[in-house]
Amino acid sequence: MIHPTTTRIGLVALLLWLTAATTWAQNLTVTGRVLDATGQTQPGVTVLQQGTSNGTSTDGDGRFSLNNVPGTATLVFSAVGSLTQTVPLNGRTTLEIRLAANQTELNEVVVTGSRATEGRSNILTTSPVDVISAREIKAYAQTDITQILTYIAPSFQSTRQTVTDGTDFVDPATLRGLGPDQVLVLVNGKRRHTSALVNINGTPGRGSVGTDMNVIPPAAIKRIEVLRDGAAAQYGSDAIAGVINIQLKDDTTGISVSSTAGQTTKSDGQLFQADANLGFGLGHRGFVDVSGQFSNRSYVDRSGLDTAPLIYLGTSGGNYPAGLTDQQKLDLKARDNALVAQNGFNRRDIRVGGADTRTYGSFVNAAYTLVPSIGLEAYFSGGLTRRTGSSGALYRLPTAVTQTDASIYPNGFLPFINSTVNDGSAIVGLRGKVFGFAADLSNTYGRNALKYNISNTLNASLPVGTSPTSFYAGELAFQQNTTNLGFTRKFSEVGPLATLNVAFGGEFRVDNFQINAGDVGSYILGDRKVNGSPAAAGSQGFAGYRPTDALNQSRNNVSGYVDLESDLTDKLLVDVAGRAERYSDFGSNVSGKVAARYSILDGLALRGALSNGFRAPSLQQRYFTNSSTQFTSGELREVLTTSNDDAITKAFGIGSLKQEKSTNYSLGLTARLFKAITLTVDAYQIDIRDRIVLSSQFSRGNPAVAAILTANPRPGQNPVQGVQFFANAVNTRTQGIDIVANERLTLGPDSRLTLTAAANFNETTVRSFNSSATIDNNPSLQNTLFDRAQRARLENGQPRSKINLSADYGYKIFGLNLRTVRFGEVQTKDADPTRSYIDQTFSAKWVTDLTISAQVIKNIGLSIGVNNLFNVYPDRLYQDPNNNEQSLTYTTLDGTNRGRFPYGSNQFGFSGAYYFGRVNFTL
Repeated sequence: MIHPTTTRIGLVALLLWLTAATTWAQNLTVTGRVLDATGQTQPGVTVLQQGTSNGTSTDGDGRFSLNNVPGTATLVFSAVGSLTQTVPLNGRTTLEIRLAANQTELNEVVVTGSRATEGRSNILTTSPVDVISAREIKAYAQTDITQILTYIAPSFQSTRQTVTDGTDFVDPATLRGLGPDQVLVLVNGKRRHTSALVNINGTPGRGSVGTDMNVIPPAAIKRIEVLRDGAAAQYGSDAIAGVINIQLKDDTTGISVSSTAGQTTKSDGQLFQADANLGFGLGHRGFVDVSGQFSNRSYVDRSGLDTAPLIYLGTSGGNYPAGLTDQQKLDLKARDNALVAQNGFNRRDIRVGGADTRTYGSFVNAAYTLVPSIGLEAYFSGGLTRRTGSSGALYRLPTAVTQTDASIYPNGFLPFINSTVNDGSAIVGLRGKVFGFAADLSNTYGRNALKYNISNTLNASLPVGTSPTSFYAGELAFQQNTTNLGFTRKFSEVGPLATLNVAFGGEFRVDNFQINAGDVGSYILGDRKVNGSPAAAGSQGFAGYRPTDALNQSRNNVSGYVDLESDLTDKLLVDVAGRAERYSDFGSNVSGKVAARYSILDGLALRGALSNGFRAPSLQQRYFTNSSTQFTSGELREVLTTSNDDAITKAFGIGSLKQEKSTNYSLGLTARLFKAITLTVDAYQIDIRDRIVLSSQFSRGNPAVAAILTANPRPGQNPVQGVQFFANAVNTRTQGIDIVANERLTLGPDSRLTLTAAANFNETTVRSFNSSATIDNNPSLQNTLFDRAQRARLENGQPRSKINLSADYGYKIFGLNLRTVRFGEVQTKDADPTRSYIDQTFSAKWVTDLTISAQVIKNIGLSIGVNNLFNVYPDRLYQDPNNNEQSLTYTTLDGTNRGRFPYGSNQFGFSGAYYFGRVNFTL
């Protein structure tokens, strides 16, 4: 639980804040609408209070609302393809602005990556920042944040997983080819809590703990800023690859409702989604913005037929018993075929594809001037999301006699893993000016929990015919409470410096991770034996967490930072940041950053940064433990994941986890060409030392491993075939380059065209390994801590290149969006070097999306479109042509698990073409 000291600290800080608030000035809320040169509403216009970072952008109806603005302020309105305008308020609270065309300003003010009081456009920052507007988010059919970003931001990558337990419901997402836990997610500039789930199966990001961004309804988002640079010195742990800042809507006028429906060309993956956003003002003293979402998505199945030769009369894996002649195999096959026909067995016996999911989500963003006479403003944002889902595990054939019970499932069974994700968050704070400084005091709380219920299953170790067929298998929960206090002020003419922006502050954070045990039947080892061997314990498909797995672990963190930014000359901008942190469980860390931007010519500049960073080991990586069934090198294994302080982990000589440390280098070029084109090119190198990974599986077949497992038994549990654990095992280097170009053209009074080309090229290599004396001194254990399969997943498991080309054309009430994305090749390798013949490289593919829209009347818009227009699928996994249900020499020498997995974890999924329609209503 979060310690009560946190609450007391927050209350004391609030009282101190109220005492200091007498120096603040009275502010207003300004609302209005922006039109283009033809009188059409203009979405995505940047509205900024001149000389500050207080800004917003217009919504889809061209409306905006800006809070905390002095009546004497001047507002700056800027948009691509329009002339920037400055408008003095002179006490006004309502405006209607018409922007003139024919002078393109390709600037969008960003707030991520700098604590300066004055916002800068994304081509004037010292580090690269992508800005994704609400309009772009709604342009295509992707409805989850991770999928939206995958198709818009080339450096971002996420693919839905299948048959990977909890990872089926929480998409692992990465930036610049690094891990899901090496990118920091913010909401309204405040740290977002991570997911409770740790990825332990064979997916990208294996061994990591990411942030579940899909719990945030897209309807709640004003824009997303993606900082592509190391920022641990500015924001703290996790920001090695960069920062994703989700800015929530702060409109104070209108209602918008959207409904989307669609399905794949194979008539599965049906989606129905409805979302809404309501914004209203609070008597010119604030606003409330409420958003909600309902989404129901059915499963996708691209599985192949089970090619096991025998369903009822074979071995546990469906093969022929040893020692049979070909004629005996044919006779046995004929008898088995008769049983298959008699029982109506369906060889499409698993699901391979996206899971069934249903999501209910809501978010609120609000601010209110508490005392107008002194300008004291309070703000709040928070959300609640509940996602339920169901996905299949691996089918248990009736021949798997230690895993099934013929009296309950005479034809075998497919277990289903049913998850419930509950996510809640709240940000509450006060902001204003104290003694000339812009000050911000906030407290952020978040909790993410993942609960498992297993159905259509059994515990085979219970007496015949007595096992329940569904179990509660336990819950993972993570919660975080963060208190921040920060101050910012811009000084002019400080000695030789024309300007100096000073920012400093502190943070206190408490993390907590819990594992709650499941029903007794979900994990217990009963007395039933089959042919003298114990039957499998626990619920098949996903064994429940045991009381010995249950835990409740917390830690706290105290940090302070300083950030200085100065225009040393008219051409040179320099930013210097430093941060010191102390964690209660592993110690301290200091990080720093120097970044600069130099204008070579008008519209042409160089920028670069040098920084060191860190990532603290997550509580999940330190303490997670469980037993799970995994498919490895052609066979199913019961694999034990042990915690960092477990006796088994220590027997391998693995010490306590420590922080990852990184060094980031970047150098880039920004240019504005012909007033209509912007171009940014940024190269980077990221060296990470002591990178935390989940080890490969140490097999019980190794005598040294068997001795360790025997010396540390798990009472009441089946013997496991493998063991794995977390370790600071590798040192890596990631090199890459990002290229982004934009052009907006006005083709006529009613016609406009926006073109975008963006690309990311990256390469990650493992430079060295950090082993232990125990492993190094035992030749049979060497090369197992991080085997060739894990190395390939880290180096080549995600596309080394991604190219995004898009065109957005509008003519009067009509719009057309065309986008094509090239996902680069990926590679897999088998853990066993003797099976290297099934190593595989999956070729690059282009995926094209098309949307056609029309604003049929003022308040109603319609869109139809197709994702993956040309029905592109990734390369299929290699399958031995001899492996079919008629084969007499069946082997497991391919990667398809008896032909059932035609596709593996890949670049862009394997759902094929998807058609959709959408209705938008605004008022």
